[in-house]
Amino acid sequence: MKKSFDRVHETMLTHTLPNGLPIYYIPKEGFSKTFAMLATNFGSVDADFTMEDGTHIVTPAGVAHFLEHKMFEDEDGNALQKFAATGAMPNAFTSHNMTAYHFSCTDSFEKNLEILLKFVFTPYFTDENVEKEKGIIGQEIGMMDDQPFWQTYVGMYQALYHEHPVRISIAGSVDSIAGITPELLYQCHKAFYSPANMALVVCGQADFDTIVSMAQKFSPEKAAHIAARGYGTRRPTICQSEVVKRMAVSRPYFMIGFKDDPVQAGESRLQRQLVGELCSRILAGETSTLYTELYRDGLIDRQFQNGYSLHPEAACAYFVGNSHAARDVRARLEARVQELARDGVDPAVFERIWRAAYGMTLRTLDQPDEICRAQCEAVFGGEDFFDFAELQAAITREQVQARFAVWAQPERSVLSLIEPLSGPEKG
Repeated sequence: MKKSFDRVHETMLTHTLPNGLPIYYIPKEGFSKTFAMLATNFGSVDADFTMEDGTHIVTPAGVAHFLEHKMFEDEDGNALQKFAATGAMPNAFTSHNMTAYHFSCTDSFEKNLEILLKFVFTPYFTDENVEKEKGIIGQEIGMMDDQPFWQTYVGMYQALYHEHPVRISIAGSVDSIAGITPELLYQCHKAFYSPANMALVVCGQADFDTIVSMAQKFSPEKAAHIAARGYGTRRPTICQSEVVKRMAVSRPYFMIGFKDDPVQAGESRLQRQLVGELCSRILAGETSTLYTELYRDGLIDRQFQNGYSLHPEAACAYFVGNSHAARDVRARLEARVQELARDGVDPAVFERIWRAAYGMTLRTLDQPDEICRAQCEAVFGGEDFFDFAELQAAITREQVQARFAVWAQPERSVLSLIEPLSGPEKG
């Protein structure tokens, strides 16, 4: 099937295999590289699930990330070496929400796609290679623990949520991965690397019929199905107001979060993401009044950033940067949220920042890797990424004010703060 998205002048060919695997091809004439991504709707938060036969499984933290590492190893060699022989550039990542494997190439696309499909759908785990990987991932966990940004990020979610697994670092801990076995990895692969729980997206120059034929040849005929996933009990209020840690930093580093309501049944996840990002920019983006005031008063520097994150049954806006007065920054953000929730957004401000946000999204249309990632995320929410143009055009000032009204409720904001190892706490 061919889909046309007139607002952004893009087309996309789609097909779903009998085993449930959806395939998407976005042609890009004149592009020298082709990018392919095979992703599964399986992230670090998916640690508690029930299969269609009623089997209930609870895994240690870090299994999704561990599985990503182990998937490149085949019985007949390493997939990375096979990609290297063709000149392709492969990689993979695990987020809270999904795991994705991808490559880009200028030629030998069909060979590279075969490598990708084979190693992702054909797991190979042994006691020896799993034990070896524990040491490698343990070192990675140690390096992440030494990064101020990551520590504030994890601390923010620990403050925002009481039970949700987004509180836990994506890679887990050295203790949690110690309990991972080949049997557990095979079990999780069967559940989450089921074709019906995945998506294949290709962007560039390729033959769509060949993509479909190869996917059908190298993916399983049958697909397992997950009946339910558990994310703990939801509470509207935060878990704790502050999380403070000390690290070897020269200046305090902070992340301020505003807990939003999760996406409701029937609500577009893609539009919620767009609204959330728009709200974050209106509140404290580089062109906002508050950003100018905070910078003028020396409370933030040019490293100050904002964003919005969506997870299953969770959502939040965040603001991150360096400051010796992080608590003052938080107070100013909270005051501005209250004002926007009460008075709404000035129409001229809304229009200006809406246009800037729309332009930023349009820029991704020249980036095949970003298109593939965004399409995978959209697919797992039952949507298509290119619908963003229609969805963003429909955003109203009332929708934005409604989000600020949620953030303005009591016990909705948190501060995650990294202080230098020595000296009094400031902020």
